[in-house]
Amino acid sequence: MTLRSKKVDALLARLPHVEGELGSPEILSDQKKYKELSREYKYLSSIKEVNDLLTQSEKNLSDAEELLHLETDPELISLIREEIKTLSELIPKKEKELESILVPPDPDDDRSCIIEVRAGTGGDEAALFVGDTVRMYRNFASAKGWTFEELSAAETERGGYKEYQFVLAGSGVYRMMKHEAGGHRVQRVPETETQGRVHTSAITVAVLLEPDEDHDIYIEEKDLRIDTYRSAGAGGQHVNTTDSAVRITHLPTGIVVTCQDERSQIKNREKAMRILKAKVLDERKRRQEEELSRMRMEQMGTGDRSDRVRTYNFSQNRVTDHRIDLTLYQLDRVMEGHLDDLLQPLVTYFYQKKFQ
Repeated sequence: MTLRSKKVDALLARLPHVEGELGSPEILSDQKKYKELSREYKYLSSIKEVNDLLTQSEKNLSDAEELLHLETDPELISLIREEIKTLSELIPKKEKELESILVPPDPDDDRSCIIEVRAGTGGDEAALFVGDTVRMYRNFASAKGWTFEELSAAETERGGYKEYQFVLAGSGVYRMMKHEAGGHRVQRVPETETQGRVHTSAITVAVLLEPDEDHDIYIEEKDLRIDTYRSAGAGGQHVNTTDSAVRITHLPTGIVVTCQDERSQIKNREKAMRILKAKVLDERKRRQEEELSRMRMEQMGTGDRSDRVRTYNFSQNRVTDHRIDLTLYQLDRVMEGHLDDLLQPLVTYFYQKKFQ
């Protein structure tokens, strides 16, 4: 029996017990305990689902390979070889998926998060890549069954964005997205480049937990300075005749957020407050972690936000994550939102890093 099998068997042995506890009257009356057990049941069920598929696929592959040596019909031999090829490609993917799932769940795994994507060096090209990156995350969210909600976007004249803020919500959102924080570098030939030269630009990504009912942030009105002004379009022209845009400054921390997407000042203020609460929560978490340790590799906002975590090279169809020395020659698929092969190894790596 492999180490993986032993670990899976040990975890799945608890599944019937958790399932039974969830139906007991004592647990049903204790919302906190019920929530914890529901989370564990979901985690164990996901392990069982992937493990069952992997085990069946491994058996099917073994049977197909054995049958290939016995079969004499050319047409059947061709079908068997095709099945072997399909299973041989599927099994490694499911092994990686199972390895990622075996990372113990964190209470924050399913919490919604606010993603901020900002243009850095590179001018218009960086702003265009902000739009490409947001589209990539939107497609990934759609494939995962998550919800995507735009909070704020500052568009440029060429169709890019100086910054774009949005909320992702769904199962495993923070677990998968938290390691996206950092500097992302893009190398490609801009559409406006007549000499065919490759330009290097950069954007930054921040991932903030959105406060929920268990982590709500109370902010006193006296700690806020709220300014209103007219919304401006991509070229700087005013797009509204009323002071609907909102800028909120949190005086104790100096955090400033703005929102001008809505025509209603009230709606802009509501969105700005959501972003502000997430940033205040992030700041409090940063300070707590700073007191415990100076090694703050995983927390966006605790160091230099321009640190390079990933490079996207379009001419070579290559994407490289520098933290784990992972290079994939499928940038075209990545930009369409196929991020599992990038993000799952990061989940495993940073979990193991905690115990080194």
